[in-house]
Amino acid sequence: MRSADLIRFARDAAAGHPLRTVLLVLAMAIGVAAVVVLTALGDGARRYVLNEFSSIGSNLVIVLPGRSQTGGFNPGNAVTSTPRDLTIDDAQALLRASSVYRAAPLAVGTSEISYGGKLREVTVVGTTAEFVEVRRLSLAHGRFLVTGDWRRGASEAVIGARIQDEMFGRQNALGQLVRVGDRRFRIVGVLAASGQGLGMNTDELVILPVPLAQAMFNSNTLFRILVEASSREAIDSAKAQVSEIIRLRHEGELDVTVITQDAVLATFDRLLGTMTLAVAGIAAISLAVAGILVMNVMLVSVTQRTAEIGLLKALGASAATIRNAFLAEAAMLSIAGALVGLLLGHAGAAIIRQLFPAYPAFPPAWAVIAGLATALTTGVLFGVQPARRAARLDPVQALARR
Repeated sequence: MRSADLIRFARDAAAGHPLRTVLLVLAMAIGVAAVVVLTALGDGARRYVLNEFSSIGSNLVIVLPGRSQTGGFNPGNAVTSTPRDLTIDDAQALLRASSVYRAAPLAVGTSEISYGGKLREVTVVGTTAEFVEVRRLSLAHGRFLVTGDWRRGASEAVIGARIQDEMFGRQNALGQLVRVGDRRFRIVGVLAASGQGLGMNTDELVILPVPLAQAMFNSNTLFRILVEASSREAIDSAKAQVSEIIRLRHEGELDVTVITQDAVLATFDRLLGTMTLAVAGIAAISLAVAGILVMNVMLVSVTQRTAEIGLLKALGASAATIRNAFLAEAAMLSIAGALVGLLLGHAGAAIIRQLFPAYPAFPPAWAVIAGLATALTTGVLFGVQPARRAARLDPVQALARR
């Protein structure tokens, strides 16, 4: 039997039982679609997190108060404790390092902003003029904090885009006096909308000069120091120099945690990459279930077509020909299911992107190829036993069962 005859035989066998064929194709399609959609979600989460963290700036080295006892970065390191404060003087000392281009101290807390009878709780960030450059932030209106002595600051504030909308509406916020905590500040700038970054939603921030923020919080401790290395190649050197300067300033004890942006990105990449593989493995289980269904359906098909098989063997068809015919049918159904599943999976991913435009739910190419290959392999492997059973039938006994 020629290859074209095998394909025609398999096609006619599938078309002869449309309901059975549709159900089998649907089962295989659901498995492939699950692989495509779940890997799109997993890989989309990985890309979303990496894009969000990359948006906080470039060539960053982050100094956290408190010493982490682990060998690398993990998200739990963001909360640390230390017997010695991280101060503005520490931040200024880092500017002496040859590999450091900029540094921005951060003092973070919560307070209330009030204007025109409106009151709202906000996140207050005390920092310096360098913050807008280190974080690569954009201003929608006005200017940022002025460059000057880090230990003094004018009573001026920069607010986020949502604060502007909620407190002032269509009114121009620039030049307006607002009360933050127990002090009055004049608004000199409004940040462009940018959303989440470095654990803070910049649209909901009120940015003040760092000494005034520390006075408001009654604390001299910094929340973080953001350091921008002079180049990507200088990141490791900047990390080493920053660690050494802090150690010397803190009486020989390195009681801070210094992490690099690349290290954080690599950690999240590994974690979310592993998660993507895990959900792909879970989805692949449905392909195994679909393969078992293929085997069951093909076994039923062998029973129903016993007389047909006996007639083929009586006409001279070899056992290999019979086996190949049933394997061709199993492969054809698996391929059809895989292709339908691929279309359903891409449609599902497109719906997710439509509902959540910021979420890059694109299935990775390796997942698509793996899903198609697994579906075909599963279908053929589980079709082997029914095909062998059909090939072993005795033609006389098979015809006698008619």
